[in-house]
Amino acid sequence: MKLFSISFLCATFSAALQISVESSGGNSSIFQYGLMLEDLNYGGEGGLYAELIQNRAFQGSSFYPRSLVAWTPINGSVLSLQNLSQPLSSALPTSMNVATGIGNGIVGFANSGYWGIDVKAQKYTGSFYVKGSYTGAFTVSLQSNLTNEAFASTQINSNSTPNQWVQHEFTLTPEKDAPNVNNTFAITFESSDVQGGSLDFNLISLFPPTWNNRPNGLRPDLVQALSDLKPKFLRFPGGSDIEGLVQGQEWKWNETIGPLKDRPGRPNCWGYEETGGLGLIELLLLTVDLDLDPILAVEDGHWLNNEVASQADLESHINSTLDQLEFITGATSTPYGALRASLGYSSPWKIKYIEIGNEDNIYGGLPSYISYRFQAYYDSIGSKYPDITVMASTVELVLPAKAVGDYHQYSNPDGLVGQFNYFDQNGTKNTALNGEIAAKFANGLTWGDTAQIFPWWIGAVSEAVFYLGMERNGDKIIGSAYAPLFQNMNSWSWSPDLLQFTADPGDTVRSTSWHVIQLFASYEITHTLPQTESFGPLYYVSGLNQNTGTHIFKAAVYNSTGDYPVSVTFDGVEKGTSATLTYLVANDPYAYNAAGQPEVVQTKNSQIIASEDGEFAFTLPNLSVAVLETGH
Repeated sequence: MKLFSISFLCATFSAALQISVESSGGNSSIFQYGLMLEDLNYGGEGGLYAELIQNRAFQGSSFYPRSLVAWTPINGSVLSLQNLSQPLSSALPTSMNVATGIGNGIVGFANSGYWGIDVKAQKYTGSFYVKGSYTGAFTVSLQSNLTNEAFASTQINSNSTPNQWVQHEFTLTPEKDAPNVNNTFAITFESSDVQGGSLDFNLISLFPPTWNNRPNGLRPDLVQALSDLKPKFLRFPGGSDIEGLVQGQEWKWNETIGPLKDRPGRPNCWGYEETGGLGLIELLLLTVDLDLDPILAVEDGHWLNNEVASQADLESHINSTLDQLEFITGATSTPYGALRASLGYSSPWKIKYIEIGNEDNIYGGLPSYISYRFQAYYDSIGSKYPDITVMASTVELVLPAKAVGDYHQYSNPDGLVGQFNYFDQNGTKNTALNGEIAAKFANGLTWGDTAQIFPWWIGAVSEAVFYLGMERNGDKIIGSAYAPLFQNMNSWSWSPDLLQFTADPGDTVRSTSWHVIQLFASYEITHTLPQTESFGPLYYVSGLNQNTGTHIFKAAVYNSTGDYPVSVTFDGVEKGTSATLTYLVANDPYAYNAAGQPEVVQTKNSQIIASEDGEFAFTLPNLSVAVLETGH
């Protein structure tokens, strides 16, 4: 590829760059800004998935053994894990035994949540399963871990029996907000009313209000941050997480649907066990709630330990994908469409794109991907679902004419700017998705070096330059998504990430990169237009939004030593026409947003009136990202 030299761009400019934008020519643009979602950095469990109880069903594996993490005894009770001969379900074989201990009185257990529990004056809904002989009442409460103050408490008469698991449901409504998230959820009971000295508990769950009030739903502040980006697609559920650490641990769609007691969970590839609660239907409902096109990524017989399925063994993986597509899109007269309907979703979803695997160019996957795996999926899906576009997880193979490639780019700021013209120089007959992008390293650093913890301003500007390069090629680039999305500041393994959060919604941070995407996504170019081209240190794209009838000019200034004067003329736009200029800037190239700190991204707005010949003249600071839009 052709790379720009960054060093020669440093200069101070006094004469404005004259940019003339033609009124015809160019190309229709299919480019959209979207989202890429997988569960890492506790971004699903403990994050987007609104469940407040950590380790609710004592799930585990050989990678992440079952434990009592997040659970503590109350008043001398003794907690232990048990695999009973009569488990709650085959999916959830392990439960917590709570022995009453040596004395009488109130005993029980508490859960600390995912590094705290946010308690507000709002309604919480919960449930738990219990097995054993108990004739009293259970008390459930939300209380301070520091002062033991109870913010909400309710009693539930026991229906527990020694012969079967019985679910108990409840609601809690605190009368006031807790001052912090250092709170616990507790279940207590009278030990003298327990026959046999212990009770068994499993699937202990507590939810706050969720986005759109959906059961088993999503955390509102995090979904709001996604919605405010104005995204158009969601690529899910991965990412590396769909592949699995070893064979058998890939993301299995049919183990993430139905009642929670029938979801076994799995070890993900990012250091923790997934409950399966954030499953296929929950993710599809997110696409409905945010009006997103789903890009469904499926496992393809490739694991992160460099194993791949043989040609003979690949058929079962393909059949699972076909079953999943029938579940999502099939009529209720089909077996899997009927299964979907039985779960309460008679209307099918529509799938436009399906991606085969994730980054099959690494972990030993490329030879088999080229020789048989991708083509086998492509042929099988195409024969049954000809309207679904099949996407490869890499661009490092020759694709069928109708297939789409997926290009991922993590780099340093100079590296991203240097790829501004990547899609100019590497045009093919196939369209492509930029499924993952981020400025990950400081300039001069790369893989193997320390990554940035947070998105930072110069990195965000370099991402803007790369986005502009894709928008210029909007006829062949489907869209782009920053990755990863979420970073739980209590436990994370990958950085930087688009959004940072803790258990406290007040700590949710919209990063510098978030602001750049939000600006560009707010001004959609549906048709690019030919323009004067002289790039560096100003990078730009021009076009029309044919839905609003406006002209749009998007730009970023990278590596100029002074303010950069710009003159833009749109053919056919007359003197006196008004345009709005919006640009983002920060005081420091290394500035980043963090919880409890002032917003570092400054938004500047001004109205500009076209002078003679329809010229819009303005000046942009170094390291700024801008959009100019003419009046409707």
